[in-house]
Amino acid sequence: QAQLVESGGGLVQPGGSLRLSCSTSGFTFDDYGIGWFRQVPGKEREGVSCMSSSSVGINWYAGSVRGRFSVSRASAKGTAFLQMNSLKPEDTGIYYCARVTTGRACERSWWSSPDHYDTWGPGTQVTVSS
Repeated sequence: QAQLVESGGGLVQPGGSLRLSCSTSGFTFDDYGIGWFRQVPGKEREGVSCMSSSSVGINWYAGSVRGRFSVSRASAKGTAFLQMNSLKPEDTGIYYCARVTTGRACERSWWSSPDHYDTWGPGTQVTVSS
């Protein structure tokens, strides 16, 4: 059974950094892309980034985070990372990682839609505040 669990969230001041981890189990990590989403109360889940498998090597970022956030993976550990720098109050939310339903590649046409991910972690809270 595929499982994902996020960690690394917390409270950080504006301008600070956090690195989120997504630990996976129950499937072959390198056969799937991993997406990152965030959500605040009353709003829809927003796509932050999608990281294709190492063999594909294409990543996508939301315009609001491009240049500040980056994704990476440690395949031997089955773990994906979201490095968040220059954090802003509007980055506050619950952050989720999720597995791409169709496999290795994140596609420009759909990567930011939650409908294309089949397994989700429980989320980790990120709060950016002074």
